[in-house]
Amino acid sequence: MGKFIAMKFTAVLILTVLMAFNGLKAQTVNAKAQSTPPLIQFSGVVYDQDSLTPIPFVSILIKGTNRGTICGFSGFFSLIVNPGDELEFHSVTHKLRTYKIADTLSQKYYYAIQLLTKDTFQLAEIEVYPWPSKEDFKRAFLALDLSDSDMDRAEKNLQNEAMTYLERNQTASASENYKYVMQAYYTKVYSSGQAPSISLLNPVAWAQFIDAWRKGKFKNKAKKK
Repeated sequence: MGKFIAMKFTAVLILTVLMAFNGLKAQTVNAKAQSTPPLIQFSGVVYDQDSLTPIPFVSILIKGTNRGTICGFSGFFSLIVNPGDELEFHSVTHKLRTYKIADTLSQKYYYAIQLLTKDTFQLAEIEVYPWPSKEDFKRAFLALDLSDSDMDRAEKNLQNEAMTYLERNQTASASENYKYVMQAYYTKVYSSGQAPSISLLNPVAWAQFIDAWRKGKFKNKAKKK
């Protein structure tokens, strides 16, 4: 009997401890939930104060943090904030503007229109040079190759000997070969079903013959050796 009472007492004690632990855990979770500020989806559009046109690509930063966003091309933005956050609107062409989220906001979604004022500033005049310093310019100037001018090089490239060499040794391009084959095919189709034309009266054939004769293609190479 005494053993049964001891077991019953132990079970009641364990149950009491578990209930106390669960209650403490629930209080901790509730306290943590109450201490965490609610999140707000803050959206809006950034406009120019004078023209009321959207300002694209404005940087929006939450002050004191590394979080933020960038406006789209139409000036629209959207980001997650907490009540009391202070936002900074940065633009290259406009002045800095800050906006503070109210601490008393209770809704999860908040919308606003932000107006920015144009910033007028004078940039210092700069001169761009192709060389970093006078010493580099001096070295580059002394290293110039002034032996031949553009006119001299053009005359060398257009000499009769060079042009003749290119004319005799340059092969036909792919476009020329294609045109030659297609012209031969058209000639064949033109005379299809009838007697072919006489090549002796073909001026193109005579031109090709004379050109080959001038280039020495009819010479006996074996005899020359």
